[in-house]
Amino acid sequence: MPSPRRNAEGRPLAACAPSSSGSPAHGGGGGGGRFEFQSLLSSRAPGTDPTCARLRASESPVHRRGSFPLAGAGSSPALPSPLPEEDRMDLNPSFLGIALRSLLAIDLWLSKKLGVCAGESSSWGSVRPLMKLLEISGHGIPWLLGTLYCLSRSDSWAGREVLMNLLFSLLLDLLLVALIKGLVRRRRPAHNQMDMFFTLSVDKYSFPSGHATRAALVSRFILNHLVLAIPLRVLVVLWAFILGLSRVMLGRHNVTDVAFGFLLGYMQYSIVDYCWLSPHNAPVLFVLWNQP
Repeated sequence: MPSPRRNAEGRPLAACAPSSSGSPAHGGGGGGGRFEFQSLLSSRAPGTDPTCARLRASESPVHRRGSFPLAGAGSSPALPSPLPEEDRMDLNPSFLGIALRSLLAIDLWLSKKLGVCAGESSSWGSVRPLMKLLEISGHGIPWLLGTLYCLSRSDSWAGREVLMNLLFSLLLDLLLVALIKGLVRRRRPAHNQMDMFFTLSVDKYSFPSGHATRAALVSRFILNHLVLAIPLRVLVVLWAFILGLSRVMLGRHNVTDVAFGFLLGYMQYSIVDYCWLSPHNAPVLFVLWNQP
């Protein structure tokens, strides 16, 4: 005799049926199939199947936000602590970077506006020859040759000491400007015409302005070591300022190139004054120069 069918819990299906539906008049065998289907549904209810409960809980948006741990799955990972204020500022664009880009845009715009002598067809093109003559007055080659000539003609120890230090400052200026230009490698303005007087390989770069550094260095040197009348001292300062301005007007440099050049030249004189050469701390140089 075959054994009666059992439900998922192992009990006979007849025991799960209610007494009012067990008569053959109400379906007999068909009622047993219905009772089996209901028992299977009850065994697969979410509250009785742990696997189904875990799947349903994992599909919940609340669980995905990590608001409550899963049953039997262990504790959920802790939420990250809020970032401190300084770290949240790092996620935003740097204020310094924005300021530098804005300064660069203003520099390019202002340099183009002031380049009124960049070409013969510019608004101040007729003044271009005068500006190029002023350019030669601040070039390094005339200053080096003039200093060497005066040093060879000088017959006093005091004069030789001053000229020796002027030569040292000019060589220091050429070295530092060439080094910075080679490191920064900022191109000259687009409206510049490469018709400069005696250029070298690093002269295709514009930062900093060598004429501006030399103007600031030489003017400060002259004002500190030459006894001049007040009008001549004013002319020296005006020469340095107009020379720096002419670099922008000719389209040779941007405004920031000239501004940094003035600052660098001012600092170079401080280095020269600190390392001042004299017969006491550099007697070899003066002895060698006196032998010829």
